[in-house]
Amino acid sequence: LHMGKTMKEDLTVVAKYIKQLYPPEFNVFSIYAELYHNYFASQAKKNAESHLEDKDIYLLLSWVHNFYPKEMRKDHALAMELDKVQLGSLLPSSLSKELEKKYLDSEEVIVKTSLSRCLDKEIQRWKEDKEPEKLNGHFQSELLGIFVIQSIYSGQKRAEDISKAMGEELSHRLLKELPAFLRSYRDAFEDFKEKSKKHRYYKPILIANINNCWNFREYTEKYMAEKDDSKADILSTLADIENSGFDVLLQQLFAQLKPMYKKFTENKWDSSGEIMNEIIKTTSKHISDFQTLKDPFYHAIVEKIHARLVKEYIMRLLKRKVSLKTPAQQQTLAQHISKNAADLEAFCTSNGSQATWLNSALPKLAEIIRLQDLGAIKIEVATLATSYPDIRKRHLEAFLHIKANLSRSELKSILGYLADSTASTQPRAPLFSSINVS
Repeated sequence: LHMGKTMKEDLTVVAKYIKQLYPPEFNVFSIYAELYHNYFASQAKKNAESHLEDKDIYLLLSWVHNFYPKEMRKDHALAMELDKVQLGSLLPSSLSKELEKKYLDSEEVIVKTSLSRCLDKEIQRWKEDKEPEKLNGHFQSELLGIFVIQSIYSGQKRAEDISKAMGEELSHRLLKELPAFLRSYRDAFEDFKEKSKKHRYYKPILIANINNCWNFREYTEKYMAEKDDSKADILSTLADIENSGFDVLLQQLFAQLKPMYKKFTENKWDSSGEIMNEIIKTTSKHISDFQTLKDPFYHAIVEKIHARLVKEYIMRLLKRKVSLKTPAQQQTLAQHISKNAADLEAFCTSNGSQATWLNSALPKLAEIIRLQDLGAIKIEVATLATSYPDIRKRHLEAFLHIKANLSRSELKSILGYLADSTASTQPRAPLFSSINVS
């Protein structure tokens, strides 16, 4: 700092007052600048070749890449004169690169160690079975969700403050560390999930860990190139953690709903309104527990519930438990299904489901039951297959068991029409493909 200040002040005096006392051909400013630079460079080289601590390396590289070329040599009083002088760098390129490598290696180790310690501390906190902190009503782990990102970001920023190239290099290295860290995190989370079910704050801790994934997602989307292999790896690992947490959170609800859905076929859809009300009431109690999820995850879990409610309903329709011979009976069942579908849609939408693609499934099935004209049934089957391309003959055949007044030839005709309709398109989200037909 003393040398830098002295060189800057002295050269400013030379530029302002001394240079004009000599003839131009003496190049007085250049001579002074070269002498000062050579001395400064020799001192920098001497320091670089001695044993330096990490902080010293950082400071020396900051002078080489930042302070010396940008703060001193670009000073408004000196820039014009110094641009005429070829001074070069404070350090030889080979020595500078050696220091850069030392710094980057050291910084990488520091961040890796920091992440590892952070995960160990987080695991310890899970074992203590304390309620996680809340931020804006959402459970979170400040240590893991925020500290890890800050550690990586701070490392990148420090390197970037030396030079853009070093910032990019360290960023590349640290972003390669993130997938390995997240895999360790996922494994630890799975271990906790399996072994700690009796913990008092088991579910809040699961929710906090799902919420943690959001910071990692945002960071990855913002700082990683689409073509980077690590990006897909990171997002896949985060999805594993999220879905694994969702599965546990939904286990109890889905177990409670199973016997309720059975009542539809046991009662041949009589009292279906009361059964649907019971399903909605039970689901509503569980959804209130999920308000502590961050918004994207809350919407995701509500959409999973929405999809499950619709699938379970369709599964009951495909059980071949009900066979209706008259149009009047079919009309009544279609009305029940339409009413149930409307109640289900209203409930899921009011609770934040954005899975609008699910809303037409049950009304379309109800319409197929209601219709009696073969041509009209085929058109409705075609529109159903367009909306849900993963529907297959086995699904439709099981469903059409309800329409006992169809002849064998009519049934074959409808099924053949479906095969033509679902030849090539792939569903953006599966509905029927996850439904097994017995």
